Amino acid sequence: MLMENKISKEKEEEMKKIRGFEIAKGFEDKGINLPERKTKFSAGYDIEAAEDVIIPSFKKGMKPTIIKTGVKAYMQDNEYLMLVNRSSNPGKKGLIMANSVGIIDKDYYGNAENDGHIMFAFYNIKDEDIEIKKGERIGQAIFTPYLLVDNDNANAERTGGFGSTNS
Repeated sequence: MLMENKISKEKEEEMKKIRGFEIAKGFEDKGINLPERKTKFSAGYDIEAAEDVIIPSFKKGMKPTIIKTGVKAYMQDNEYLMLVNRSSNPGKKGLIMANSVGIIDKDYYGNAENDGHIMFAFYNIKDEDIEIKKGERIGQAIFTPYLLVDNDNANAERTGGFGSTNS
């Protein structure tokens, strides 16, 4: 009976969840801060780096530097999480997002490959390497609803993590 109550309480907690952030697997004991809005009219939740990272100065042909955040996001069926650069990053640090805007789909959450771990991909357009320290704000995340077209028939299911829908 005690076990049944525990399971039903867990299910009840899950059902209450609408949208939010959690610590991704493997980062539970790393001192990760969940994203927060800084003012009551901010659209974006500030996201921090989960570890120190050096972003090298851009050279032709190089791949972007991936910055781990240690967080994942859950949301409703008709929502996605938009990842955007901090407005100060290009001018102050020379950082631009490799994909301009990141899109985190609902089904990225908890995927088997990486648990839905949110990461940012940056290029550094300055002449010198840039160091990002753990806990430094690197971007913003904005929950957004989306619409479907008439006769939408998407029914495939996600099978991977970061960049897995680029078939």
